[in-house]
Amino acid sequence: MAENLNNNTENDEAEEVKEASVEVAEEIDEALTNVSDDNDENDDETAEAEKKEGKIVDDILEIIESTLITVFVVIMIFTYLLHPVTVSGPSMNNNLFSGDRLFMTTVYGGLHYGDIIIINNDFSYLLDDEGKVVKHNIDHSDYKECLIKRIIAEPGQTIDIDPEKEEVIVDGKVLNEPYIRQTINSMPFRAFDYPVTVPEGYYFVMGDNRRESADSRHPDIGLIKKDQIYGKALVRYAPVKDFKFLKFKEK
Repeated sequence: MAENLNNNTENDEAEEVKEASVEVAEEIDEALTNVSDDNDENDDETAEAEKKEGKIVDDILEIIESTLITVFVVIMIFTYLLHPVTVSGPSMNNNLFSGDRLFMTTVYGGLHYGDIIIINNDFSYLLDDEGKVVKHNIDHSDYKECLIKRIIAEPGQTIDIDPEKEEVIVDGKVLNEPYIRQTINSMPFRAFDYPVTVPEGYYFVMGDNRRESADSRHPDIGLIKKDQIYGKALVRYAPVKDFKFLKFKEK
């Protein structure tokens, strides 16, 4: 009888131990499940944060790239295409005034009548008695400087100036010059005996303010060699109120 009681007691104890073990195992499993869920949530949050950080970095890199490209393009434009120029003197009145700021381009096609050009007047080119170009040294001249003038006659054209009739004639045609301030009524300096045929590679230029312009009529300026031309004026950008494109269209 005692053995049966002992056996029953042992069985009961074993059953209780077993039940307790099952409960402990279930609690551990539940705890592990909760930890796993928490880790999954943390992993999701970390991944989302990393994704946002990655997007921010990509946006910053894209902005930097766009800025660098823009700066590069601007540098290229102002190095090879556009150059600022400041007008000095009254020779181009009433179209350009002293202090006006222009953009000139060094990249252009052919130069033609009416184009405004910027010139490096390092030498004067005149014609001898046979019509051949001769170089005239102007080291001590007041006109050894950068000039801005308008093309009046191109290579191969013949130009004549009649101060009595106050006319400029190119290839036998009296020019209609809406851009000039005043006509020519005298020849205070004379670089050529007119008419003159402009040699290949050279241009005849004049200022718009004819009575106050030293230009191809002056022996210290003479014909303009193509190599002397810095560039072609495109636009006046300052003063802003006087913004103007400088392309001339012959009517």
